[in-house]
Amino acid sequence: MPIAPDAAHRSGDARAHGPTLHPDGMTAFRVWAPWADRIELVLADRHAAMAREDRGWFAATLEAHAGDDYGFSLDGDPPRPDPASRWQPLGVHEPSRLLDPAALRASAAPPWRPPPLERAVFYELHVGTFTPEGTLASAAEQIAELAELGVTHVELMPIAAFSGDRGWGYDGVCWSAVHEPYGGPEGLVTFVQACHRAGVAVILDVVYNHLGPSGNYLPEFGPYLTDRYSTPWGEAINLDGPGSDEVRGLIVGSALAWLEDYGIDGLRLDAVHAMFDYSARHILAELSQAVDALAVELGRPLALIAESDRNDPTTIRPRHERGLGVHAQWSDDLHHAIHTAVTGEHDGYYADYAGLEDVAAAYRDGFVYAGRYSVARERTVGAPLTDDVGGHRLVSSLQNHDQVGNRARGERLTSLAPPALVRACAVLLCAAPHAPLLFMGEEFGAQTPFLYFAGHIEDDLADAVTAGRREEFADFSSFTAEIPDPQAESTFLDSRLDWGEAATR
Repeated sequence: MPIAPDAAHRSGDARAHGPTLHPDGMTAFRVWAPWADRIELVLADRHAAMAREDRGWFAATLEAHAGDDYGFSLDGDPPRPDPASRWQPLGVHEPSRLLDPAALRASAAPPWRPPPLERAVFYELHVGTFTPEGTLASAAEQIAELAELGVTHVELMPIAAFSGDRGWGYDGVCWSAVHEPYGGPEGLVTFVQACHRAGVAVILDVVYNHLGPSGNYLPEFGPYLTDRYSTPWGEAINLDGPGSDEVRGLIVGSALAWLEDYGIDGLRLDAVHAMFDYSARHILAELSQAVDALAVELGRPLALIAESDRNDPTTIRPRHERGLGVHAQWSDDLHHAIHTAVTGEHDGYYADYAGLEDVAAAYRDGFVYAGRYSVARERTVGAPLTDDVGGHRLVSSLQNHDQVGNRARGERLTSLAPPALVRACAVLLCAAPHAPLLFMGEEFGAQTPFLYFAGHIEDDLADAVTAGRREEFADFSSFTAEIPDPQAESTFLDSRLDWGEAATR
């Protein structure tokens, strides 16, 4: 029997993280901080002791309004932002600001139903480099053209608040706050409205597998992280150890808030293979159940799309069939097969692909690696998809932020293959029984690179990022010295789209 969705982790739950604004001008503040003995709520020039409750929760209710700044002082230390902050207008090291979700919902576009995933055409963009202005408002001005092109779903690279003014967004530290240089909450409302007016759905890339290195104050509050597992980015999120119920609740509450308060239509979950969870109910099953329940309540479909390198059909199998209930997943197999066929590259993971014969396998089977031995990984990878899984459940691309940006020089396919072959690749992507994804600028054959860039404000962290990038490509000694410095502003500026190319190509 199918598992009925429930609302165990709604943003309005009495145990939810974050403040709740009431119509009478009073605001109930809640924070989970089991490692603190005492907490003071710092609200402008007021300090209020918070009452300790069970399981490490602290609470206080007092007069406070949308737009007021606040923070939490743990055991007399300087105030820290709210782990569940919805707004960080002064940056991730400064106080949080109260945001009224009801006001966001009231300003959202009228209810509508997004195009179904069965006919989705995705378009991935990075807000900071999509337009010269680098804002959500300026990105909104391009949506009508994308809709005319045939795009049905715009996928935003992460916009959760991170340290500095520029970056890819995968080092966010405030999971529920819009990065202020992109336009903050108002900018996101404007963007979603523009997309919906054009008949385009919005998918938001969210990162719940790690936190960035700058502005991550969660370990001061409690066991939000764990050293039982490690990720390429440091300690993993605590999803199955002591205190993990509250950490899971923060993730689920964050996801539901993006969907409900801003009218976003779905979430792309970054690298779910780095969400280590040995609980009886995996966090993805818990999240998909909560999202399905919200979809029923709102009367509109909501989508979860996972990025995973496991090629594990359990990810997209329904919960009542003992799957995790995610609606679709990124699949790189088709990309890798096409890429090797037209470029002849066989370094790294490309060593596992034989070109056109694997393109055929991706067409036929979905996963190329479905229980097949990987030379690059030195182990067997994947499992077969079942016959009842539609091709639209796999999202495939010729280019995306990873496959372009993780190259040393950020080259697009247009720089690696002749125009005729690039056009043939586009046909192969569009003809595949998968949901196609375009990377910004791909529609007009953009030549501008998309490089890895960052804007860390701490000198030691900036130096470490620069050194790490060079070390990553140390085996390619012929051009290591030419690798663009991620911290240089020029690296960021070089990654901006040149919309003048759209008129000439």
